[in-house]
Amino acid sequence: MRGPARSSALKPGNTRFSTANTAFAFEHPREEVQFVGSVQKEETSHETTFNDETGFCAPGCRCGGGWRGGEIHFTGAGGAGGADCDEWAEDSLCVDRDRNPRLRSAALGAECKSGVLVETADLYDMHQKAGLEAYGADVPTSRDYRRLLDRKDVDAVIVAVSDHLHRRIVLDCIAAGKDVYCEKPMSHNVADGFAMVDAVAANKRIFQVGSQRVSNILYKKAAEIFASGRLGEVSYIEGHTDRNSPSGAWVYPIPPDASPETIDWESFLHDAQKRPFDPVRFFRWRCFAEYGEGVTGDLFVHLLSGIQCVSGINAAPSRACSIGSLTHFKDGRDYPDLLATLYDYPGATLSLHCNQNNAAGDQTIFYGKEATMMINGNTLTITPQDTRPQPEGYSLNGWTAAAKKQYLDEWHAAHPAPASSLAEVESYTVTPGYDDTDDHIANFFRAVETRERVTEDEVFGNHTAIACHMANHSHFHRNMATWDEATKTIKG
Repeated sequence: MRGPARSSALKPGNTRFSTANTAFAFEHPREEVQFVGSVQKEETSHETTFNDETGFCAPGCRCGGGWRGGEIHFTGAGGAGGADCDEWAEDSLCVDRDRNPRLRSAALGAECKSGVLVETADLYDMHQKAGLEAYGADVPTSRDYRRLLDRKDVDAVIVAVSDHLHRRIVLDCIAAGKDVYCEKPMSHNVADGFAMVDAVAANKRIFQVGSQRVSNILYKKAAEIFASGRLGEVSYIEGHTDRNSPSGAWVYPIPPDASPETIDWESFLHDAQKRPFDPVRFFRWRCFAEYGEGVTGDLFVHLLSGIQCVSGINAAPSRACSIGSLTHFKDGRDYPDLLATLYDYPGATLSLHCNQNNAAGDQTIFYGKEATMMINGNTLTITPQDTRPQPEGYSLNGWTAAAKKQYLDEWHAAHPAPASSLAEVESYTVTPGYDDTDDHIANFFRAVETRERVTEDEVFGNHTAIACHMANHSHFHRNMATWDEATKTIKG
């Protein structure tokens, strides 16, 4: 796989978007990185600025006095207490209501600490109360998200619920004429993913999947380097995300008041197998195949979306082969706490693993013929390969002295110029406090207003989700998983 050949590989699908006016607007963030290599140093920053025309703070804002009032409508569904909900609690959505009088959004299974909360909904009562505490205001609460879909003043919905509820809620939102930001992974199974893809296209809605590193300025820099061809031919890519804590393996504490009275258990189950109330399944839903995808849906999906973003891949893998084990967290979960998968993509082999028993961190590495590019957390490093011509050494040990001298004389005659110096290692890092989730959310809100394409549309997100499903399919079936594009199913 060679960088310059990316052409249309990363272009979103052919969905046509409506030009209907909405009230969302965000100032697009400045895409800057800080160069910290030995060649030069650029003292740039990811600034927070207030745009006087739109009335919005740029992503990255935590307000700190910049908030100028306004209303944002939020609701919740699913309420399974996962990290998605917590993630949204940290993000800022700031708007000047005098300049943008129609801004309305609904966030399902999530909170937002900035803005004015006018309504919230969640399947768990304490989540509703925690939302009110975060906002410091007494507003209506509910367990049913559907009542907000009838509101004509809600333009977009944030779906941050357990994976098995994505299809139902997304289709309801789209049918109600709402644009949707859906947390990763996009789907709970292959059929759910294509149902959402079809619905978005048929209704001409804006749809963003929430794998935020697709909007990360460091990954955009990596994509620029990849596309330039500086890495040479890239045939192998590997990545891992490793953790070593109970929380990193979703062993979240069970709140003391969790009960059938405080949780809408039946709505959480929806079309999953009916079973007695089980708070472990509600709060640790990623552990169970009925509601989530385990490490693939929580962690592989970020690695895959980042790799797609950088390399230009926008397709399902042709094959996937997984090996995994459940070695430590033997708590009744369905999924392994260690999973390694080899993927076969056109022109490249991917090797991914997630280990919940060793905190080796988060790395993605692109191995090129000319250079190796590594993204390690918030740092991007490009290390040149030494491909300068060199005379043969090892195999000449079996040659006679005369034959060896003749070969070396001829080689040096053919290479009279001295070897060029090896290029220096380059390193880039984002400025402290940078949060790619802000950029990703801003991209969505801007698209809701302008009807332009988002960075991670339903086609892109569906491809990463298919790869997640293939990894799990291979693990549980103990066989190679093969993607059948004609039938849009996993074989093997």
